[in-house]
Amino acid sequence: MSEAGHDLHALFPDHGPTLHALKLGNERFRKLASDHHDLEAQIRRAEAGLDAVSNERLEELKKERLLLLDEVSSLIADEETL
Repeated sequence: MSEAGHDLHALFPDHGPTLHALKLGNERFRKLASDHHDLEAQIRRAEAGLDAVSNERLEELKKERLLLLDEVSSLIADEETL
C-alpha cells in the first residue's frame, strides 16, 4: 500500500497521525485501505494495458475508488472530531 502517490498517506498528507490511529483501531478503515490498494492496482494495470478491460469497466473502477475515498475522508473527519 505504499506506492508513491497512490497510498492513503499521499492522498491525505495532513492526516498522517489520524490514518495511523484508524489503521490500528478501526476494522472498517483497514478494509477500506485494503480495497483501495486493490483498486489502485487494478486501475494501474488497466491503464498500462496489462489487463484488458473496457473503458466502461475502467470508469466503474475509478468511481468505486472515489466512493471509497469519500468513506475514508468521512472516517478521518469522524476520528478528528473525537
